[in-house]
Amino acid sequence: MRYFRLFIVLLIMGFTSCMQQPEPVKKPKIVIGLVIDQMRWDYLYRYSDLYGSDGFKRLMREGYNCQNTMVNYLPANTGPGHSCIYTGSVPSIHGIAGNNWINKETGEGVYCVDDPNVHLAGDNSRAPSYSPATLLTTTITDELRLATNLRSKVYGVAIKDRGSVLPGGHLANAAYWYNDKTGNFVTSTYYPNQNPAWLQAFNKRRAGDSMVKKNWKLLYSPKVYAGQSTTDANQYEKGFKSEKSPEFPHVFDTLSDSDRNAVLKNIPAGNTFSIMMAKACIEGEQLGMGTETDFMALSLSSTDYVGHQFAVNSIEIEDMYLRLDRDIAEFLKYLDARYGKNGYLLFMTADHGGAHNANFLQDKDIPAGVVNINTTPDLNTYLNGLYGKDSIVMGIVNYQVFLNNSLFTDAKPAREVLQNEEPATYKVVRRHGRRRSIVVRPHTAKPVNAKLDRDKVKQSIIQWLNKRPEVSYVIDMEDMDKTPVPEPIRTLAINGYNKSRSGVIQIILNPGWYDNGGKQTGMTHGSWNPYDAHIPLIWFGWNIPRGETYALVDMTDISATLAALLNIQMPNGCIGEPINELMKKMQ
Repeated sequence: MRYFRLFIVLLIMGFTSCMQQPEPVKKPKIVIGLVIDQMRWDYLYRYSDLYGSDGFKRLMREGYNCQNTMVNYLPANTGPGHSCIYTGSVPSIHGIAGNNWINKETGEGVYCVDDPNVHLAGDNSRAPSYSPATLLTTTITDELRLATNLRSKVYGVAIKDRGSVLPGGHLANAAYWYNDKTGNFVTSTYYPNQNPAWLQAFNKRRAGDSMVKKNWKLLYSPKVYAGQSTTDANQYEKGFKSEKSPEFPHVFDTLSDSDRNAVLKNIPAGNTFSIMMAKACIEGEQLGMGTETDFMALSLSSTDYVGHQFAVNSIEIEDMYLRLDRDIAEFLKYLDARYGKNGYLLFMTADHGGAHNANFLQDKDIPAGVVNINTTPDLNTYLNGLYGKDSIVMGIVNYQVFLNNSLFTDAKPAREVLQNEEPATYKVVRRHGRRRSIVVRPHTAKPVNAKLDRDKVKQSIIQWLNKRPEVSYVIDMEDMDKTPVPEPIRTLAINGYNKSRSGVIQIILNPGWYDNGGKQTGMTHGSWNPYDAHIPLIWFGWNIPRGETYALVDMTDISATLAALLNIQMPNGCIGEPINELMKKMQ
């Protein structure tokens, strides 16, 4: 009995001790969000025979691979993509309806991170710069800062301004992007940390310029690339400035300083330079060395620039990813040494994919084509003939038609608007024994400037667009039921429609077709098709189990999963869900 009482006392003491000193929630020292701009899912495998063992292959071997991750909205572009990854939401909610859109009130173009109220840090010209002001929701990085009472540090790094500003969210300590006029990484006065000493030291090194001067030569012998890429210097590619032919080696050592600054974006060295900058930020700000989890949102933009210039099947794209594989291997080794292999959580994904060059497909007898869908003058000429009005359509952006709202009324007016009317007179008449006053208007008044019926004009536009053979569907976004559209296209269009920032008519082209501003070289993206919407997603590092899933994962699920892993709230516009297969394997 004495031993039993002692056991009970010790048990109570242990229980009390546990209640008084709860075990801290285990968490990673830092989260690395690695977004590879325009990376198609199949690039994980297409060039894998030439990948090393410590880059992409290590991520797939030691991480958790979500093989069927899809962009779940339109358009599949950089601004919406980075916003979706970090908000867990879609343009309809987070507001980044494209890289650009049209202000429906003024007709002026809007860039997704423009902010007239801020300027570049240290820039005496005070020219407008960039911030996340147009983003309508919080990001997972915002929620991390809120959950730790702003003790967690968050930084965004990318060559593209939108690739660093949007992931950083509203509460980032800073976002840094590349200024191709100066060759420096810069930030804006939106952020409190302006040009810290470590950034100034990094820019003084001029590492990017040194890499450009080394030119772009093939990593391997040209014959190595014959298995996966078209021959060099073909009609589907556009060369660099001063090049007679778009072929290797690409030589830049004779370019001016400003031209070399611009070229850096379009070569593999741009990715290398971005990772160097991320490491400088990690060390300069001592990320992952405090008591809270920090976040580095790193986007590699050069893959997108090269894709647009040379297209999917080029030797340049293959060499880009072979070199990127080495950069990733080196970066993982760096993170291992700094935080330990289980000390950091990394996810790798893309903001969108990319289409094959349409002329390349045509030459292989695959239906495809390039169209200049922004035929606003032709469309306005047609509408003017019907309605006698100029500029009924303000523009076509993101495959969406923006109407000039000042010309429309939702209901037919009770009477036509009259111009040059003389003052009305009144006449007293007797009808049925009663005196009445009636208005007498001059016979000279002419009806002009009557408001247009919005629905009729929209139907005229839809009929005109439907006559184009490359168009699959034309959707009235204000009345979806009028157009029978299959899933998932219907839902993607709805998710991408923001009533304030999207056009009211959505154009869906046939597979293989795209608008590339009339250019026949290179390629683009923005559609619902798998080549644009199927993206890689790999989780790696801290407590992540090895494995893979082929279950459908929406892009919006990334932030929801991060919130679950970090035990924090989802972003306030998040519509995603934690990835069940991954969470089950972690239990």
